Amino acid sequence: MIRVFNHYLHAWTLRRVLFDVGLALLALAAVMMVQGGGMNVSAPLAGTQVLGLAVGMFVINTLSGLYQRSTQRSLVESCLRAALALVLALALTYQVFAMLPLEFSNMAAVRVSAMLVISMVIVRRVFVGHWTGQTRTSNRVLIFGAGQAAQMVGATLKKSDPLSKIVGYFPGPNEKQPMVPEAERLGGQRSLSETARQLGVDEIVVALTERRSGSMPMRELLDCKLAGIRVFDITTYFERMLGQIRIDYVNAGWLIFGDGFNQGLARSLVKRMFDILCSLVLIAVSAPVMVLTAIAIKLESRGPVFYRQERVGANSRVFKVTKFRSMRTDAEKDGKPVWASAQDSRVTRIGNIIRKTRIDELPQLFNVLKGEMSLVGPRPERPYFVEQLTQEIPYYAVRHSIKPGVTGWAQVKYQYGSTVEDSAEKLQYDLYYVKNHSLFLDFVILFETVGVVLTGKGAR
Repeated sequence: MIRVFNHYLHAWTLRRVLFDVGLALLALAAVMMVQGGGMNVSAPLAGTQVLGLAVGMFVINTLSGLYQRSTQRSLVESCLRAALALVLALALTYQVFAMLPLEFSNMAAVRVSAMLVISMVIVRRVFVGHWTGQTRTSNRVLIFGAGQAAQMVGATLKKSDPLSKIVGYFPGPNEKQPMVPEAERLGGQRSLSETARQLGVDEIVVALTERRSGSMPMRELLDCKLAGIRVFDITTYFERMLGQIRIDYVNAGWLIFGDGFNQGLARSLVKRMFDILCSLVLIAVSAPVMVLTAIAIKLESRGPVFYRQERVGANSRVFKVTKFRSMRTDAEKDGKPVWASAQDSRVTRIGNIIRKTRIDELPQLFNVLKGEMSLVGPRPERPYFVEQLTQEIPYYAVRHSIKPGVTGWAQVKYQYGSTVEDSAEKLQYDLYYVKNHSLFLDFVILFETVGVVLTGKGAR
């Protein structure tokens, strides 16, 4: 894992992105040199446009999910994603080369060659994701512990990174009730450091259920680290691998003395400027959609076009969020707040469409302009639920230390939640965002939000 502006990225993801962008640039430059006739003095401007094409390729591949791990995706799904990327990429390539300020002896051949190059880059990405990735050297992981925490780490690792190999579980000295099968436990007379070296371990994840009374062999863990073996505690492991902070294993000391959770003035100003600029652009672009949505809502049923509701924002201040009305006007006729559920009967026909496409969220851009919300942040919740969740879920109030967002890390990583358990799961992603938020992470979330909108993932 590589940390970029406080956000963890897989090293292989960064390598893929840089390789694809570099390959596209080199191939396009070669096409222009081989196929081109006489180039005029506008070549530097052409280089800028070709660079823009390479960046456009990165955006298209990202939105199509081609840089995500394909181990949990079928080949058919990857091919469908590649087909979508190919259509967008070829259209972009054709347009860019039609606008190049250069004169070629055979412009048609240059354009066809460039489109062929782009096609090869995308096909190669699917091939690499499904075949060559299976043959890469696996990461050998030893889990220190054999209780419930170790069992959870093992299950998570197998699901999130099937290509990593768990060499075994080394029981802690004070763990009385091991949960891991005996066949997977490492026994014998060897110490932790000797076992790790003998098995050629790359990483050790400390996942002890019991850490008191000398359970943590600090000297041996230090020896492992000095020998080049990476050592992580369970909280840092989940932060790196899944982009979440597990509330069942974190403690206040880790939150206080660790890095992150910085809300400096410079960061706040940059985020505010970004919010204003993006919300103005998005309002201008989506204005026709919002007008048509308002007309459709008015034609389908009586009642207001917009739905205003109290939500809890930064520093627990209450404000009124604005959304397009997607439910009947008597959705909460008894006055008691109710979470939306799957196939909710209160949702209108137009409401069902705008909720799946997230169009109902667009009026919140005006809340962003007013400074009540941010473009990216934890989703604002209703005061009734906040009071309940704060009492039942530890550290829930931490999410109110920054402005709520139209979209957020929890929204792109977890489906819609309608229970206390769902809220606890989403809080773990919200804590990660509050701890590590930056403009870079905001861009990552916005990219992933586009994919969520296109697939209708998690909508209700």
